[in-house]
Amino acid sequence: MDRAIYTASNGAARILEQQAVLSNNLANVNTPGFRAQLSQYRSTPVVSPLIGSAETTRVLTVATTSDSDMEQGAFMTTGRDLDVAIQGEGWFAVRALDGSEAYTRGGNLQRNADGLLVTGGGLMVLSEDGQPIEIPDAAAIGIERSGGINVLAAGDAPTEVQRVVKLKIGDPGNARMVRGDDGLFRAVNAQGQQVELPDTTQVTVVSGILEGSNVSAAGNMVGLIQNARRFEMQMKVIQELSSKEQNANSLLSSAG
Repeated sequence: MDRAIYTASNGAARILEQQAVLSNNLANVNTPGFRAQLSQYRSTPVVSPLIGSAETTRVLTVATTSDSDMEQGAFMTTGRDLDVAIQGEGWFAVRALDGSEAYTRGGNLQRNADGLLVTGGGLMVLSEDGQPIEIPDAAAIGIERSGGINVLAAGDAPTEVQRVVKLKIGDPGNARMVRGDDGLFRAVNAQGQQVELPDTTQVTVVSGILEGSNVSAAGNMVGLIQNARRFEMQMKVIQELSSKEQNANSLLSSAG
């Protein structure tokens, strides 16, 4: 079999991987705080051990380390008290389904049936001491610029506002934020170990506003179209090589 068919099939596989990333980005174009996934692939020479390290037989493609676009998304005014956005660096701390502390920029918060503050996806939001936040029944709920949560009970005067707790806003510092399979981010230090971020008061939290996704719909659509054309080219190469091999086998059978 012609080795070129492996080169073409390898390229097609990388294109499909990138296509999945672009499709996921487009699916989350309206998800609050979503960070676009980045996917790149590069060529790498295949060295034949029979020929020697100085000679390459062909070139294949390999996926590079996936990453995320950390650019801040556009702010959208909603007027809802529990819609909050972080200005600058910082992450809302939540309790992931596996029990670990994870981070998100999605600030569409709500009070669930048990009185706990949760994300739009139902994950518990954590306080500055890393505990779930219980919100009592209240006529009004407000979130301070520092992340403090205030409640006003029904019938109370505005001067009787009570501060319940403060949201934990994780400071990434020198840590690298890595997206998990659940879509949440974890912090990894320089040694590659997962760590919990310290709470910070150096960022501003604004309520009544949501940070939108930073996905470029137009850019990802163009990428999908370009990848579809690249994939078609790889398939044509495979088909032509297969056809040539079949013809060669037919000639050998006739000669035999």
